[in-house]
Amino acid sequence: MAYASLSSLMHTLEQLLQPNQRLVCASCIQPHVESAHQSLCSLQFFLEDTTKEIKDTETLKVLEKRIRDVIYKVEDKVDSSLRSIIILADCREKRERACRSFYEELLKVEKEVYFLKKEVMLIEFRRHGSDRKELARTSSSSTRYATGPNTIVGMEDDFKTVVDHLTAQTDELTVTPVVGMGGIGKSTLSRKVYHDQFIQHRFDTCAWVTVSENYNERQVLLDVVSSIRRINRTNESIKNINSDQLAEIAYRSLKGRRFLIVIDDLWSNEAWDQMQRLFPDDKKKSRILLTTRLKYVADYVSCPEFPPHNMSFLTSDDSWSLFTERLFRKDPCPPQLEPIGKHIIQQCQGLPFSITVIAGLLGKVEPTRDNWKKVEENLNSFVVTVSEQCQTILSLSYRYLPQHLKACFLYIGGFPEDMEISVSKLIRLWIAELFVKPRSNKRLEVVAEEYLQDLIDRSLILAGTQRPDGRMKTCKSHDLLRQLCIRESQFDNFMHVLNDNDYTFSKEIDIYPRRVMLSCHVSHPEHGSDITTAKGVGLFINDYDFCRIIPVLVHLRYVAANIEEAPSLTKLRNLRTIILRTIGKKDLDLPLEIWTMSDIRHLHLGWSVHMPNPLDAERQGIGEQPLFLNNLQKLALYPSPFEAEILRRTPNLNKLRVTNIDSTQWSDFLDCLFVLQGLETLDIRAAVSHGQHVLHRNIFLPNLKHLRLRFTSLAWEDMVVLANLPNLEVLKAHCGFIGTDWRLNENVVFQRLKYLRLEWEDLERWEAASDNFLMLEQLVLSMLFRLEEIPQSIGEIMTLKLIQKEYCGSTVKTSAEKIQQEQESWGNDELQVRIIR
Repeated sequence: MAYASLSSLMHTLEQLLQPNQRLVCASCIQPHVESAHQSLCSLQFFLEDTTKEIKDTETLKVLEKRIRDVIYKVEDKVDSSLRSIIILADCREKRERACRSFYEELLKVEKEVYFLKKEVMLIEFRRHGSDRKELARTSSSSTRYATGPNTIVGMEDDFKTVVDHLTAQTDELTVTPVVGMGGIGKSTLSRKVYHDQFIQHRFDTCAWVTVSENYNERQVLLDVVSSIRRINRTNESIKNINSDQLAEIAYRSLKGRRFLIVIDDLWSNEAWDQMQRLFPDDKKKSRILLTTRLKYVADYVSCPEFPPHNMSFLTSDDSWSLFTERLFRKDPCPPQLEPIGKHIIQQCQGLPFSITVIAGLLGKVEPTRDNWKKVEENLNSFVVTVSEQCQTILSLSYRYLPQHLKACFLYIGGFPEDMEISVSKLIRLWIAELFVKPRSNKRLEVVAEEYLQDLIDRSLILAGTQRPDGRMKTCKSHDLLRQLCIRESQFDNFMHVLNDNDYTFSKEIDIYPRRVMLSCHVSHPEHGSDITTAKGVGLFINDYDFCRIIPVLVHLRYVAANIEEAPSLTKLRNLRTIILRTIGKKDLDLPLEIWTMSDIRHLHLGWSVHMPNPLDAERQGIGEQPLFLNNLQKLALYPSPFEAEILRRTPNLNKLRVTNIDSTQWSDFLDCLFVLQGLETLDIRAAVSHGQHVLHRNIFLPNLKHLRLRFTSLAWEDMVVLANLPNLEVLKAHCGFIGTDWRLNENVVFQRLKYLRLEWEDLERWEAASDNFLMLEQLVLSMLFRLEEIPQSIGEIMTLKLIQKEYCGSTVKTSAEKIQQEQESWGNDELQVRIIR
């Protein structure tokens, strides 16, 4: 799209204006680069301003296409010339020829951009000279009409019917299919049923599995096993097991239990034939709830006594209720807007998803009659199918997005269908692609989270799971919205996704693809030459050594790959995220030039991949001295003999993960932490079986919010050190402490701790008072087989919302239920106790 390419090209030119750039002669190119950059700034401002004001979305579409086509070709010229200079850096004669060629291209670029600016400015002059009313700003800031949470307005009867099926007295395993078109609310209804407390308590085991159109047996098996066992699907204990073993684990885990399995989005009878072998029928009143768009699939899987439940469209009254609840929450719709609003909702034809999306759109414009009238006019008033009208509404919502959000939204189309998308990964990609613009006094990661929340408020991205601190962990895209992303991306040549079945570019593409995402299991490195000119390339490689391909991708911004040898990074000046894991067993040292890559924000080094000594880089005169990675926000690495020097030169770290620390390195590592005063997240994994460790009493990390300890074997008395961390909100420990007794006296107070998880500890006796945890909201105890009971005073914590027990002894369950009963007797019905057997 035009705006993203403008931002990318402007960044490239800004790099050429840096005083320390060594690619080309600065004095020769500076006036031409500055001139082109100024014209690009004018175009960017025009796009931002036009999106806010223009009321004809078709006119905007034509304008964007004109700007996009010119900028794409200009950007390709600049990138191709710069790539030649970078690749030929070691050959002086060829490099000089490439520099002369770049200068000639730059003159053409300056001229083309200048004339494009004049053309656009003429359009802007005509627009401001007309009498057309302006569309109010669709700003990214929330209005007082922010959309509300998911709801099942108009589905009350559907809910009751499905619950009745699931709670019927039939002993045999039964299947309840819910069938209807995309966007009609099948998954919303199923999710409401699945999370209902009565349903959760009725079944021993509940699991949710999403199948999707392209059935992948192994992925489904991983989802089933991870959901049943409540472990991450990437957990080492299951990810390397073959499919037959996974099927056996799933079957045995369900054998003899009363279970509820939700199978969301089934597309074929063949997929069901393969899946149903996982589910034993032990006459325990087990149930399967299944959603599908296809009636023949619903008929195939259903039982005679429980026919498929057909979802129907909402009535006019229910449609209006859903719309007003999403848009105004409990407030009524302003009377002057009601006639227009009802006509808009009438065009949604009772499809809940369309209503939700249009509410998200209107929630981001000022609630005036003119603005609503404009949206009404842009909806197709002709008689069309529900599906076509839904696509019209989705396209309109995309067109009304602010420019800075359009690229972020389209990027979602690069992820597989129905995938739970990691928010942290998505944000890293957005930042690497330069989609996220700096805001005063805010880290880019924080701004990106605001972008994501804005898209969720508009109902263009679905919220997923949350982290213990309440921040979003995952998100998803509805199938219909993902199709919109793919369609718009193809139209704009915004992104191309390569996988095992498709690793060539469309013959219709007459210019280089802007972005290429290589998904997992790509095994065709010989096609690397096809992507060397792509502006933004994301590599997500599991099964092949890409160390030979990476160095030639000079415009690479994000790489996550396996390697056999340490790749050269000399020419990769655009990298923002580096995630490297070794295929072999030998140790790999990254090249010294990594210390010159000052734009890196995320660096994750796997087993046996090591960070080089920055002092060696300085001694060899590499880069501008001294060498610091001041933009690095997240670092994951294994212990190093010069760890202190590494951390001293990454002073602005926000997140740090260190793995496999042994007892000889422990004290030195703790000393290193003093330089990281801005650190908010710390994950420490000690080497297993290296004895007890000790926390220094003078450790002080004033901004630390999230702490995870694994195999650290600390004394319970060291909790006093953690209690002194003033902003600690989340504490997770897996074999983190050693000893059978944990006694907290009145002087140990966790001021801000909201989430506490203890797992695989030797704890037997725990003494604590409510005053030790002033703000605790969630207590999770997992596999504490020796713990006698939970302190009864824990229930007196005013903020406590959840006690979760996972595979602990029966006495822990008894004490948790006793706490809940006592709180209920005092009128506190908010405390939940969740038992996972």
